[in-house]
Amino acid sequence: MERETLVTLLIMTSGGLILQLLAGWARRQPSGVDPAARERQAWRALCRPAVPILVCAAWFIGWALLEPDPVRDPLDPYVVVSLWLPFGVLFARAVVRALWSLVREPPECGVSTFGLLQPQVAFSPFLARRLDEPVIHAALAHERAHARHRDPLRIWLAQLITDLQWPWPQAQRRLSEWLEALELARDEEARREGVDGTDLAAAMLASVRYVSDLTPRQRTSLGGTQFAHARLVGDPDSLRSRVSQLLKPLAPASEAAPAAAVGLRRPLVLTLVVLLAVMALGAAFGQLIIRPLLALTT
Repeated sequence: MERETLVTLLIMTSGGLILQLLAGWARRQPSGVDPAARERQAWRALCRPAVPILVCAAWFIGWALLEPDPVRDPLDPYVVVSLWLPFGVLFARAVVRALWSLVREPPECGVSTFGLLQPQVAFSPFLARRLDEPVIHAALAHERAHARHRDPLRIWLAQLITDLQWPWPQAQRRLSEWLEALELARDEEARREGVDGTDLAAAMLASVRYVSDLTPRQRTSLGGTQFAHARLVGDPDSLRSRVSQLLKPLAPASEAAPAAAVGLRRPLVLTLVVLLAVMALGAAFGQLIIRPLLALTT
């Protein structure tokens, strides 16, 4: 068997198995009062179950770097089908849904941020005609906050991670909780830049009315797979709580607030360092685990 094929099978089987075992764990509700802190807690809770896939992948890739190609001990075809097929279907489903969210045309939603690597804000001119200048400024401030944090990319990754945990309902709830916390955090960020909460609430309500006036085909349901962009109006069920929060006085900025500006850079650097270390360990000690594993399946 080719080395790359074997590594792929091992990653999908071991990572998928561990991920399914972790996906059903009871989650802890975000406890932070600060919206930015709640968003970070919800994001970590959403991503945590996917860590084993990255660790397994780094270990197996490190082992494969020193393994001859093709591998001397091939897997039994029956074992490959029986072990890999369920997780192969799960991974294929997640990848197809991720690609579909990128290529399909999103519904008209008035104001949104799109673009995975270089986010841009789209503002419908038909919606802009209905709004006063301060309300337009408030909507743009919210969407620019999404762009600064590269939220379209994070939403796309969050949907992919959630799909890899299908069919566990806990995974979908973690995604919903993070999306709700994300909008609250961006609302607060826009207000700290000087946006009036009543203007931002007016922008959201105007967007809801704008979407409701569209044809059914134009306002395709936002359920199911998340589109790879961020919207001013997210989950309709949380709209009332968001408006209520916007009408409250803005709380004093906490000392921890500047940490929110770190974004994805620090976690990504830390993750890369850990994965490189695991890859080195896999190259040095991978035979101790992988050879006995292959012996059981030949």
